[in-house]
Amino acid sequence: MNPLHIVCPHCHTTNRVQSADLSRGPDCGSCHQPLFTGHPVALTEAEFARHVQRSQLPLLVDFWAPWCGPCRMMAPAFEQAVQQLEPNVRLVKVNTDEAQALGAQLGIRSIPTLALFAGGQEVARQAGAMGAGDIVRWTQAQLGRVRA
Repeated sequence: MNPLHIVCPHCHTTNRVQSADLSRGPDCGSCHQPLFTGHPVALTEAEFARHVQRSQLPLLVDFWAPWCGPCRMMAPAFEQAVQQLEPNVRLVKVNTDEAQALGAQLGIRSIPTLALFAGGQEVARQAGAMGAGDIVRWTQAQLGRVRA
């Protein structure tokens, strides 16, 4: 069984974790904090790059801004989706006001926008607010297409 590379949401160190151990609540080998928190992880541009490039888990990104009404409406749904998608998918939030260069690089034109990354590449994108069930179904459907 090959280990997966998983980036810690706290110290951003890359950890090797056996896939069978994902559901057992593994801790980071460096900072000893849980690798899965049950909450979306807020990332800066540099942290985002590390998670996309180094983690072997799919990464579901909510591109948002604090002034955006639909973003604030979707935040609780995104939080709920974590409960159903972790530990097989890492859910993160990127504030496009603070990460303007990243938003421009990725062509984020409207917010909220969900983008799904797998294998270091963007594999799907959906603009607009969604409920928790829709976020989970959309993510699972996209991952099913990628793996097929």
